[in-house]
Amino acid sequence: MAPYLFKRLGQSVLTVFLTISTVFVLIRMASGDPAAAYAGPLATTEDLAKIRAAFGLDRSVVEQYLLFLKGILTGDLGTSYSFRSPALDVVLDRLPFTITLAVAAILITTLVSVPLGVWMARRADTGRELGANVVTIAGQSMPDFWSGIMLLTVFAVLIPVLPASGFATWGGLVLPALTVAILQIALISRLVRSEMAKNLTAPYLTVARSRGVSERALVWRYAMTNSSIPVVTALGTRFASMLNGVVVVEVVFAWPGVGSLVVRALETRDYPLIQATVLVTAALAVTVQLLVDLAYPLLDPRVRLGKKVSA
Repeated sequence: MAPYLFKRLGQSVLTVFLTISTVFVLIRMASGDPAAAYAGPLATTEDLAKIRAAFGLDRSVVEQYLLFLKGILTGDLGTSYSFRSPALDVVLDRLPFTITLAVAAILITTLVSVPLGVWMARRADTGRELGANVVTIAGQSMPDFWSGIMLLTVFAVLIPVLPASGFATWGGLVLPALTVAILQIALISRLVRSEMAKNLTAPYLTVARSRGVSERALVWRYAMTNSSIPVVTALGTRFASMLNGVVVVEVVFAWPGVGSLVVRALETRDYPLIQATVLVTAALAVTVQLLVDLAYPLLDPRVRLGKKVSA
């Protein structure tokens, strides 16, 4: 266990390092001048030169990169150009909103998609399962922005029972979480259906049924347990992607999370803010993936981390 954990931690650190290094290079290769975006269209050449010097943009890219790495080690990721505050503090202030949205969306996804997928598997190749497949495919085909606008139109305009934007009350969480969850429910339920359909027809289940095991135990204790690893992996992956900021949904609902912050940072060419956002969200994503990996032995005792299972 310990060697595997150290190995995975090393891989996680390397993944975060490569991610932030790639982003550092790409944003500096992109067109646009942060000094011009900050100063506005009326700035003179002298004004731009002063701003570049103040932001450290007059230094070479290599020097900027070394200072960036030093800042990671010291916890100083620079000052946001647009907020005029430490970039890391700005990101951490927005992060709880994104985490709240992601947790709410993954809870809705799990509570709906797992029972739905089991229901579909138990009714495989029937008319009801075909109808459920049509619904899930439709949910999988709808873009987030369209789902969000439709939910806004119905529940905030035509039937004004929920807030249209922001997070002033807990009711403001409902529409964004549902918008994020719609696509995830469609994806996860189809995965659960596929895994459960294979396990429900497996020989071990036939033997258990012949021994008088109840149908509920067959489905949830045996078949679901053997289907849990790919399902948990998919849920963990989707949750990690949500933590990276559901940009479209946050913009549609004016959600004060990391996703909308990234949009603003890109518009203003705010290098420190972009780098801080990527660092924090990448660290969260690899942490979630690591926890999912460590959960495998709990879900299936046959799994031994860092060891090959002999045939």
